[in-house]
Amino acid sequence: MAHPDGPAGVFDRVADTYDAVGVPWFGPIAAGLVDELAVRPGERVLDIGCGRGAALRPLALATGAAGRAVGIDLAPRMVELAARDLADLPQVDVRVGDARAPDVPYASFDVVCASLVLFFMPDPADALARWAALLAPGGRLGVSTFGPQDERWRRVDDLFLPYLPPAMLDARTSGRGGPFASDEGVEHLFAGAGLDDVRTVGRTVEAVFRDADHLVEFSWSHGQRAMWEAVPPGERDDLRARIVDLAASITTASGRLALGQQVRYTLGASPR
Repeated sequence: MAHPDGPAGVFDRVADTYDAVGVPWFGPIAAGLVDELAVRPGERVLDIGCGRGAALRPLALATGAAGRAVGIDLAPRMVELAARDLADLPQVDVRVGDARAPDVPYASFDVVCASLVLFFMPDPADALARWAALLAPGGRLGVSTFGPQDERWRRVDDLFLPYLPPAMLDARTSGRGGPFASDEGVEHLFAGAGLDDVRTVGRTVEAVFRDADHLVEFSWSHGQRAMWEAVPPGERDDLRARIVDLAASITTASGRLALGQQVRYTLGASPR
């Protein structure tokens, strides 16, 4: 059972709304990574931290009926819903698994994918080395992480800062310091894992909201729920009001509320 205070517990609680509140987000981010991995028919692919299947579905479609697509996630409810959503694809196998040490055979996959997962790892270098070891010779590994954040979005996130415990303020996780603060930092992790032909590709993904209430709903529907849960219940209405006020100030005159995020795709290959 997922521990209620750990990442698996948080993602169990958001599973039913994850990527399902009318804001295309994880899908477009995953699509960029899948494009760069260029999966071929018949390949064996592993999606680490698969969530509801944002990357797993296009990976499975790319490998086709002759291939195999395995997804693992630490949150049992995510796995249950992903398996239901992907039941039309017989090449897909979704199971509960720990991204820190996936329980799959070494050198058994042509492609390993992890979208918005690596920065959650307590030891990213160790996790990446373990993932690289799952690749067959010449196999490809790709991850997505966040690049620089839209300053308007950062102003929203900063409203949570007074409530957050030290672990959530870790610069490594937030992308404001450590290896995830730059393309070179993540590429260094890849090189340290023994991967060749390391490269980085960037895209900007935009989240568009109907209004301020929609932004608040979105913030509860994914990993940011952990930030909300760090706020004492008696203070959440006040924080929500401040987010709504800030959102109003960054909504355009035409009524458009959109926040952008640079996404970094880092890719490498196992030596042949």
